[in-house]
Amino acid sequence: MENVLRPLIVVGGSVLLTLIIGWATDLLLRKADGRHHETPMWGLLRRGRIPYQLVLCAALLRGSYDEAQLLERHEAATGRALTLVLIGATAWLVIRITAAVVETTYSRYARAHRDPARVRRVRTQVTLIMRVVSAVVGVVAAAAMLLTFPAFRAAGASLLASAGILGIVAGVAAQSTLSNMFAGLQIAFGDMVRIGDTVVVDGEWGTVEEITLTFLTVRTWDERRITMPVSYFTSKPFENWSRGTPQMTGIVYWHLDHMAPMEAMREKLRDILRECPAWDGRAYGLDVTDTTPNTMQVRALVTAKDADDIWTVRVKVRESMIRWLSEEHPYALPRVNTADAAVPRSRSNGGQPLDGATPSRDGTNHRRLHEAPRTGPGR
Repeated sequence: MENVLRPLIVVGGSVLLTLIIGWATDLLLRKADGRHHETPMWGLLRRGRIPYQLVLCAALLRGSYDEAQLLERHEAATGRALTLVLIGATAWLVIRITAAVVETTYSRYARAHRDPARVRRVRTQVTLIMRVVSAVVGVVAAAAMLLTFPAFRAAGASLLASAGILGIVAGVAAQSTLSNMFAGLQIAFGDMVRIGDTVVVDGEWGTVEEITLTFLTVRTWDERRITMPVSYFTSKPFENWSRGTPQMTGIVYWHLDHMAPMEAMREKLRDILRECPAWDGRAYGLDVTDTTPNTMQVRALVTAKDADDIWTVRVKVRESMIRWLSEEHPYALPRVNTADAAVPRSRSNGGQPLDGATPSRDGTNHRRLHEAPRTGPGR
């Protein structure tokens, strides 16, 4: 009977004590979060209550399982399992605490600085730091778990002796992965591209949505996601429309007839921009930039405060100007000459068309068939 009651008391007491301590800790964090609204630290720490309780329960069971005589036939396996759970829960708890500290620091920085570019830069750095910390803690936890097995401890000396060769082989095999990881760190702390930047890569316009140690995701204007290695941004040129000031100048082109009213178009462009809220009022202009035998190229320059507004202004100007020209000045739109070519007439043959061509009823000229002279009576 004692062999049954003792394990039950130990396990039940450990679980009950874990629940009590976890509830008390969560209550203190909730009260602290209610009192200190200026920092989200205490609310973020509450996310770690599950790994915190796992650490408490595993530690209590691991410290008392010898006296409780839990599963005497499998004593070594039970102890190792509790150790593995304790190591994994500890790593999970460390990651949650680190995330709470980092996110609190970022939120304070975002409130103190109003510059969106600097805030996006810090956000990118914080994201990559959290990924690095998670990777390091995960690797250390996995190594600690493996070292709990005697076979791995016995093989430790030989592994250390061949660590140099293995490192070289791993470096050659994972060359692209390592280059992407270093490129990710270079992007994070070199301020080349940040989360939220508007970029143009391979002819695609979009916004940087996610940056990791190995890849980067760009969300295009039509909601597609382009995923590419971060080494792309360190080895190839790309456009970053968010670098420096976000103000931009846009261009709108039309191909019009040579008779297009330029002065009236300039006045109309001014009226269109005044009615467009996305125009920032800095500058505008309209000029003829090129000509062809049939049309001329007209270019309008407009400005806006960022990339999204410049797209809106360009679309509005293009649509409104075409509609105004078609309604008020239709002659300004390109025309195609479809008239038939007239055959020149000769003065020496009485005004008849050359080469025996005769005009038909529909206005076109047809060549006469040359017939042989007839012979017979009366000729």
